[in-house]
Amino acid sequence: MTDASAPAGRYLGLLAERMAKTRTALCLGVDPDPDALPDGFSPDVRGIEAFARLLIEAAGPHVAAVKANLAFFEAWGSDGMAALERIRAAVPQGVPFIADAKRGDIGSTSEAHATAIFDRLGADAVTASPYLGSEAIAPLLDRTDRFVYVLCRTSNPGAGEFQHLIVRDPDGPRAATGAEPLFLHVARRARAWAGGRGNVGLVVGATAPQELGLIRTAAPELAFLVPGIGRQGGDVAAVVAAGPATEGLAGAAPGGGLLVNISRAIAETALGAADPGVAIAAAAESWAARLRV
Repeated sequence: MTDASAPAGRYLGLLAERMAKTRTALCLGVDPDPDALPDGFSPDVRGIEAFARLLIEAAGPHVAAVKANLAFFEAWGSDGMAALERIRAAVPQGVPFIADAKRGDIGSTSEAHATAIFDRLGADAVTASPYLGSEAIAPLLDRTDRFVYVLCRTSNPGAGEFQHLIVRDPDGPRAATGAEPLFLHVARRARAWAGGRGNVGLVVGATAPQELGLIRTAAPELAFLVPGIGRQGGDVAAVVAAGPATEGLAGAAPGGGLLVNISRAIAETALGAADPGVAIAAAAESWAARLRV
């Protein structure tokens, strides 16, 4: 369902308010692994829900947003999805909630995705794949009251298999100057999809700092969601330097719309801790300071 009356940039406004309060680009990743829970948390859906709630409670005051990886809840079937809905309800008002769902399909399916993610779950933003083209993204983008982070240059080791392929668009803005890597083409297309509405951003991995810089140049106004810091060894300094938007709605806001996702590097501090909540809070506060905006 499209809310045509919703103001452009609603999500970016919500994020800007939160970043002005917390002064950090830290996004808390919630992807609880039942095999990596602290003592006292059962390795089942009840345990992952309890631990996810603890993460949000303990780290929440130090973060600009919360991102839940839906697969870690979908794996438990209907019980897991019910737990996810309760976890979503536990996120404090004013803290943006991102559904890391990596959606993107033919039009009618994408419309169902929009209903499920935005209306049923109540997510403020979603991650989506551009592989099926603008048709697959349009039903998500039509929701001007919400936000879409388009996968651009991801943080996984195999990202270059497709994302670094050299492509040529005879009708695109670089037709006269030659070809470019697919990830840059995606960035330019996402910029065109945004159309000044303020509800499109990019997922760009911290493990590829050179590519991140190129993408920022190609899309100076788009907000970035950056995974790959922490266990994956991404370059914090490069992300903080080049990640913030420099133009448009995001560029005018605190932090430039940059969000840096930290998941395991916070969650795993609870393992073996005398007080898991205290350990999580300390880790979140430390990462928030490293990602100061």
